[in-house]
Amino acid sequence: MIDSQVIGIDLGGTAIKLGRVATDGTCLQSLTIATPQPAAPEVVMLAMVDAIAQLDNQGHTIAIGVGTPGPADAAGRIAKLAINLPGWYDVPLADWLEAKTGKPTIIANDANCAGLGEAWLGVGRRFQNFILLTLGTGVGGAIILDGKLFVGHLGAAGELGLITFNPDGPMCNSGNQGSLEQYLSVTAIRRRTGKEPTELSALAKAGDVEVLTFWQEYGERLGIGLTSLIYVLTPEAVVIGGGVSASAEFFIPSVKAEIEHRVLPTSRLGLQILPAQLGNFAGIAGAAKLAFSKVMTND
Repeated sequence: MIDSQVIGIDLGGTAIKLGRVATDGTCLQSLTIATPQPAAPEVVMLAMVDAIAQLDNQGHTIAIGVGTPGPADAAGRIAKLAINLPGWYDVPLADWLEAKTGKPTIIANDANCAGLGEAWLGVGRRFQNFILLTLGTGVGGAIILDGKLFVGHLGAAGELGLITFNPDGPMCNSGNQGSLEQYLSVTAIRRRTGKEPTELSALAKAGDVEVLTFWQEYGERLGIGLTSLIYVLTPEAVVIGGGVSASAEFFIPSVKAEIEHRVLPTSRLGLQILPAQLGNFAGIAGAAKLAFSKVMTND
């Protein structure tokens, strides 16, 4: 296993990010391609196979891990659904990729992969128990308990963005109404402000009072959403990832204030609220870690 390499894949609605990763977590080569539109499962799979061939032109990789934007089955074989990709229901993605590439393949929820990546190579290395929230096009989550990813008995645990925030709020693609995702995602930010998070970050840096107030309110909502999770899981840390985390300096103070206001000290003793460290590499890293684990388990 010393010189072994795997391919980690982060499948998103607009882009597919791939990396050829060594056992120590070093990314030896990376590639990003556009997700085919419409993103029909078979078409996406074939695009992934072509990209894998580009990264594995020497045939050195021993396994493939894929993070998909939705829950996978507990065995890591089937993409159960992807609420932001049309037609993705019970897609046997691992079987398809194995048949096309000849490489052992495992899949998992993309936020779970990001959590594994942060636990392996990022800020999560410091903690045995933490929650990761990915604030992007949607809102995903991962739960690390006693150093291990918690996925529940069906493999779908940790959908933290789909918990109810406001029972009378906007409809969510999940079928829930007023989910946390409807208040914290990039889509929600655009709907509320008409701007991209990067624009809002620049305006906040320039001291725009209205935008600073927006980020403060955003942090309050995030803090309220985290309150129940902290009471249930009492993590050592909450790690904030995804594209919106680039603006963390503007909303983490109000997250902390809300949690201190709402959560008993006994449930939040020593709790840290931290931005993720790996950025766009987190999903690739976690998918790679899964792939290494699959090969070692099979051995």
